[in-house]
Amino acid sequence: MSFSKKTIRDIDVKGKRVIVRTMLNAPIKAGQVNDAMRLKAAKPTIEYLLDHGARIILISHHSHDGQSLEPVADALSKILHHDVKFIPSTIGAAAERAVKALKPLDILLLENLRFHPEEEANDIEFAKTLASYGDIFVEDDFTTCHRAHASLVGIPKYLPAVAGFGVEREVTTITNVLENPSRPLIAVTGGAKLSTKIPILSFLLAKVDAVFVGGAMANTFLAATGKSVGKSLVESDQIELSKSIIANAKKDNKKLFLPLDVVVTTSIDTPTDVRTVDINDVGNEDIIVDLGPNTIAQLDQVITDNCTIIWNGPAGIFETKEFAAGTKALADKIILSDSYSLVGGGDTCDFVNNSGLSDKFSFVSTGGGASLELMSGNSLPGVEALLDKET
Repeated sequence: MSFSKKTIRDIDVKGKRVIVRTMLNAPIKAGQVNDAMRLKAAKPTIEYLLDHGARIILISHHSHDGQSLEPVADALSKILHHDVKFIPSTIGAAAERAVKALKPLDILLLENLRFHPEEEANDIEFAKTLASYGDIFVEDDFTTCHRAHASLVGIPKYLPAVAGFGVEREVTTITNVLENPSRPLIAVTGGAKLSTKIPILSFLLAKVDAVFVGGAMANTFLAATGKSVGKSLVESDQIELSKSIIANAKKDNKKLFLPLDVVVTTSIDTPTDVRTVDINDVGNEDIIVDLGPNTIAQLDQVITDNCTIIWNGPAGIFETKEFAAGTKALADKIILSDSYSLVGGGDTCDFVNNSGLSDKFSFVSTGGGASLELMSGNSLPGVEALLDKET
């Protein structure tokens, strides 16, 4: 399936002032970027614009309150081997002067968009001011494409708006996996709350051949089947829906795997008495914190050569080392299967990246919320705002 929106290949950028909404929300400690993964992901689009003689204006947010993007300019300069000028303004006279002074091949980074509440409020005047700095708008931050913010949906009202390579790659890859997978297509889901995953579960059930449910969300399914889960997190208001999902999977001949064994403890804060038990042996004081090996092994029943696996959600509380073994075993199982593997969702991607495993999977999405929305069958406002390709 081809990408339906125009990209930077479809527009002449030579000598033009090109505003690029890019992904520079990198972790910063002690005034320095300490993980440049997102900056490296921005590189192909920026280099293409440099190669084609554009004047580049980079705009981005940083989710940490009060965090300036100044350290990002230094780190990005090293990655690009090209000077990235920074100005501690997003709008105003200083920003206007800096934009007007740009020459072809210059790169200017403006200050954190979220220093202005107008950004998240999708204020039209704020968007209009930002748009006045450029001739063309490029959306290349997939992580925010599910947001209707001023820099994402407001600027395209005033400028020709196209996708960068990052957005094109993310949307094309995720859409193709959902629409044209090598079967069987297996969804591995996890995470804390079932309520936040209902849209993706409901959408995927119609697409996949098998669903593997882990994480705390599995507790609600287990409770729906009459299993005791002790003091584990259960969303009681989702039990009837869980029963419905189980019944629909059975009716549609979809394999739905629930935990056979789990790791439990009596205290999450002070992990003592950590042990693996059969799902029928969870005590009244136990809290389920991870999946056991027999549960992970269930994947062997559906994994075949050339299958496709979508992984969204950890197996347990992976941030605590005593509860991380299941998520690591799940990752290893998917890697060793030699299947096409797509990883999405913020927590899952964080685990994969922090464990140094990102290059072991076929595709690791950069967008947590955006990838979830796309995997739930929803459109993304930041993509919908771009120009359509002519047919």
